[in-house]
Amino acid sequence: MLRRLSLALASTAALALALPATAQERPADLTQLPPVPTDYTPDRLPWGDYDFTGTWPIEPINNGHILFQRPEHYGDRFWVNDEEFERRLAAARGNDGSFTQANESGIGASGTTGLEQWFMDTDWAKSTAMLVSPADGQLPDLTPQAMELFQQGRSGWVPGQGYDWVDDFDSWDRCVSRGFPASMYPFRYNNGIRVFQSPGYVTIMLEMLGTRTVKIYDSAADARAAKWEEPVEAWMGNSRGWWEGKTLVIETTNIVSGDSATEDVYARSAAPLNMATQFTGTIDVPAFNTVPMSTEAMTVERLTMTGPDTIIHELTYFDPQVYEEPWTTRLAWTRDDDYQFFEYACHEGNYMPRDYISASRAQQARIAAGEEEAVTAENDDRSRFARPFDHDPGTGPRPGPPPVGGDEDSAPEEDAEG
Repeated sequence: MLRRLSLALASTAALALALPATAQERPADLTQLPPVPTDYTPDRLPWGDYDFTGTWPIEPINNGHILFQRPEHYGDRFWVNDEEFERRLAAARGNDGSFTQANESGIGASGTTGLEQWFMDTDWAKSTAMLVSPADGQLPDLTPQAMELFQQGRSGWVPGQGYDWVDDFDSWDRCVSRGFPASMYPFRYNNGIRVFQSPGYVTIMLEMLGTRTVKIYDSAADARAAKWEEPVEAWMGNSRGWWEGKTLVIETTNIVSGDSATEDVYARSAAPLNMATQFTGTIDVPAFNTVPMSTEAMTVERLTMTGPDTIIHELTYFDPQVYEEPWTTRLAWTRDDDYQFFEYACHEGNYMPRDYISASRAQQARIAAGEEEAVTAENDDRSRFARPFDHDPGTGPRPGPPPVGGDEDSAPEEDAEG
């Protein structure tokens, strides 16, 4: 595994040396991905670390519909062209124009504020997708054993599946965790990220189900030597960090491993990517929150400030038992210290699993009595979760009718969280 990691990082370093340093600006060749620039120098904290503190919501990525995997329309390009970018701007302008303030009950708000300006101010907003490796912008294939577990997996999103006990729901259904690294990607709401720093530690607080405490070491070797022993796991993993120049590097291992096929609820993992990452894709993967995670799963994140109000977050995911090769994402975190965090009190009063189980058992009794047609993947409206329900306006008008069960805005709101 260490050899795989070394080769992958060496390949990344070679790419960086081969490309110009002015990386984050869109290059003339839209098929090229320059490295992240490191010419900006952040302020330092009293103990000497660079100051990354602040609130960095990734909500604009969600509102702007920059997708995780690259839409086919863009081909082999990492960047949109001027015409496509103008379409994104027009859509953002329309969303801003439809903004209405919430009423006294805290509901009724619609539209966005500042989305068009975000597109104009953020060079990364010209990206064709969050996923930058593999170069085709598509996730690698699952290994044969991982695909088998994926197809056998159970969650609140699987078409045709009944609910008979809590092991029929994933960790997000049960308000336990979105999983990692899924938690680092945008969803439909609660996309706040807040960074705190103290001597020897960085804390990354996520608005939806998760806070990460990262101990900072003097070197990569020291950080890797401090890895937890293998039997110890956590939903957000064991994160250890170090500084490489002006970049904060974080390695995370010991993420809760397992799959969604097991009937042992304590042996179930969260999917590394799932319905809570703002996208689906195909009937095969990564729909339904049932992608397994092995004990070899790990991530390497690189956080680099490219200006006073922007952090570029790169994450490479390695799990050779699940994916045929590693994959890497690149996202822009934009400072907005006025962004409000709202309590994600999902678990308190979460009666959804109990109600789903009761309703499903009653339905199965009616089916057994011949009073109701059996539920299959074909007649279950959850089949819509195998279809992309996000649409990047840069690619032009949405093709065809909306997905089964509603349009892009209504379908994902029917979350299985309760």
